[in-house]
Amino acid sequence: MKLLLDTHIWVWYLLDDSRLSTTLAKAIADEKNELWLSPISLWETHLLAEKGRLILEPSPEQWIADSLQKLDTKEAPLSNEIAILSRQLNLSHQDPADRFIAATAVHYGLILATVDRNLTNTVFLETLS
Repeated sequence: MKLLLDTHIWVWYLLDDSRLSTTLAKAIADEKNELWLSPISLWETHLLAEKGRLILEPSPEQWIADSLQKLDTKEAPLSNEIAILSRQLNLSHQDPADRFIAATAVHYGLILATVDRNLTNTVFLETLS
């Protein structure tokens, strides 16, 4: 299975957060699965830390660098096609991070690991929650 980790799933897994479902934790830990991460998730994680919604020690930059070493993920590069697709998706909201992440999953044919109801209820997107 090829999983694109939504930002909160990536952070919850690395922080051992109890909000992460057993299903998702097992899927992420399963070495047979390929894990992907969008650069948007790094940006969003850093932004959440800047706003004080996440405490990442010793610093957001170092936490992100350490986390990329700790959990083996493939980078899902952004592209012109993903940027355009992010505006074509029929989502109920305009959150740019969600739009880029959803468009990335569609573009690369990945299953989006998320519990975000704005994304799990979309017809065009295969999700695992």
